[in-house]
Amino acid sequence: MYYAIISEDVEDSLNLRTSARPAHIGRLNALKDEGRLLVAGPHPALDTPEPGDAGFTGSLVIAEFESLESAQAWADADPYVEAGVYQRVTVKPFKAVLP
Repeated sequence: MYYAIISEDVEDSLNLRTSARPAHIGRLNALKDEGRLLVAGPHPALDTPEPGDAGFTGSLVIAEFESLESAQAWADADPYVEAGVYQRVTVKPFKAVLP
């Protein structure tokens, strides 16, 4: 089943994101290589794909996991969590309907 991992950044998270990004992207690429990643990306702080120094306000990952518990464990082990990027992470079941 798919699960949505919805993360909210702390204020001024850009420097924290930058330092932890390679490890964070590596885990996402592993999900992609396993055919389990539906979509992943950050929420820009401004209404533009490249927010510059304004940075990001959070992230969304939708991926396939065996259970809610395994999705939560994966989210808890994210390098952004360890680096202090996220102030809150919510994991919910997700049902893909369209397209």
